[in-house]
Amino acid sequence: MVQRVCILGATGSVGGSTLDVMALHPERYQVFALTAQHRMQELASLCQRWRPRYAVVATAAQANALGHDLASLGLRTEVLHGARALCEMASHPEVDSVMAAIVGAAGLHPCIAAALAGKRLMLANKEALVVGGRLFMAAVAKGGALLLPIDSEHSAIFQCLPEDRDAWGRRIAHIVLTASGGPFRDRDPATLHEVTPDQACAHPNWVMGRKISVDSATMMNKALEVIEARWLFDLAPEQIRVVLHPQSIIHSMVVCRDNSVLAQLGTPDMKVPISVGLAWPEREASGADALDFLAIQALTFEPADPRRFPGLGLAYDALRGPEGSTTVLNAANEVAVAAFLSGRLRFTDIHRVNAGAVAALVPSQADAGSLEDMLALDGRARAFADGMARELAR
Repeated sequence: MVQRVCILGATGSVGGSTLDVMALHPERYQVFALTAQHRMQELASLCQRWRPRYAVVATAAQANALGHDLASLGLRTEVLHGARALCEMASHPEVDSVMAAIVGAAGLHPCIAAALAGKRLMLANKEALVVGGRLFMAAVAKGGALLLPIDSEHSAIFQCLPEDRDAWGRRIAHIVLTASGGPFRDRDPATLHEVTPDQACAHPNWVMGRKISVDSATMMNKALEVIEARWLFDLAPEQIRVVLHPQSIIHSMVVCRDNSVLAQLGTPDMKVPISVGLAWPEREASGADALDFLAIQALTFEPADPRRFPGLGLAYDALRGPEGSTTVLNAANEVAVAAFLSGRLRFTDIHRVNAGAVAALVPSQADAGSLEDMLALDGRARAFADGMARELAR
């Protein structure tokens, strides 16, 4: 049976890798819808190659321009725009699977729409769980969706666990998320204030977008993954541990109650977790290089230095705080990273903004009652972080 796929965030690195995997199995997968927010030329090229039934962009002006371009090429792809169209595609009755690869809180609504519609939901959007963890997991349960993590670390944990999710709690003592340490693993913390955006985006193992690359450099990506893991695997913060593993060969580990350790290994290539998400519970060719054990010199592990990566501890604090604290952390980080990438903020001030927002905005019960409440809290956190970033930039 052909699986019809909607890719939310088709022009990003995860979207591109998803299409690469699908191209290896044309008899199994069909592109139903592609979405993008900015890269219209790239989206037009993808539509020309894949001929989806729908394309979704951010604005009416973009939709008009893209629609004209596609029509001139003889394509019959219907172009839609706006947040409502994203949700319509994610929940469309003819869609079997949704790759949720929109970066940021903007991906939350379509993720929930896909969950409520009972889709095979391949989750590469951290913020769906970081911003609205309880609400999102409730939507997954209500819709009967098949939730498949795409982050390499969470996919690794998922692959080490039995298919019977009810058995997870009886199996797990704790999990270990591995982290590469990014480009500044060995850098003197006293010099981090000098880091430039280009330096922060030069990841040693992965090719990613600039925002995610900065999160890797601060290790905020791992902080957000800790929060994700709490919801994906129903764990207490104390059951989630992080170690640096520079080789990025072991993607994460499950420590069982009998102290045996299950690990998933492979080359550092997102095509593997994407392939797992598309084919689960089957396995199929991903296009990733095979792991050559004879070429591996060593597998090493180190603690995460809290002076170099203070955001990691902040994530645990937010998890232990009132519900909504992780929403504040995520929103502040998005604003702070954008300010850093635009040259308005120093690298070390990203954490100052994040910590300042979490300390100043302590959510009440009313801030976490619904998705709208969470998004309102998200907006207040962004405004606070923007104001603090402007103060630090003076």
